[in-house]
Amino acid sequence: MCLIRSQTLVRVITAILLCLLLGCNQVEPHSNYILATVERVVSGQTLEVIIDGDSHTERVRIIGINIAPSDKWKTAAKQGLKDFIQHGQIYLESESSENELLRDNYNRLLAHVWHNKALVSEELAKQGYVLANTKYPNQYSDRIFHGQEYARILGYGIWSNEEEGERNQE
Repeated sequence: MCLIRSQTLVRVITAILLCLLLGCNQVEPHSNYILATVERVVSGQTLEVIIDGDSHTERVRIIGINIAPSDKWKTAAKQGLKDFIQHGQIYLESESSENELLRDNYNRLLAHVWHNKALVSEELAKQGYVLANTKYPNQYSDRIFHGQEYARILGYGIWSNEEEGERNQE
């Protein structure tokens, strides 16, 4: 009985420390961020947006996250992203030193996405909808990974006990 209470106490203290650590990382969008309006959520890691001052839509791949391979978690990640952004305005941040948005092999813009001063990839990881992409490090890798650890410790989303077999961290 004491062992269970002790483990629970350790989880709670760790979660509180992670909350404090993660809560201090919100930032104001910089002038070099690109303002965009979300038109549609394509998947848990891809958005269709209209960039401010432009008239056509662009697809944006959120940097730093992957979706668990099961259909259940693909759907959950997409819904989680929809709920978080709700067709609002976002800021796109480049990973390149020239502040230019790069494109992937599918012609999607690659960007960190900010909404209401929160890093979207970090928030999705904290809620257990996505996995941190550790294969391709980026400037926010630590934040996204800590968000994932927060969800893992508290058993959120893909980290809940019944989802043990559905994760794939490739």
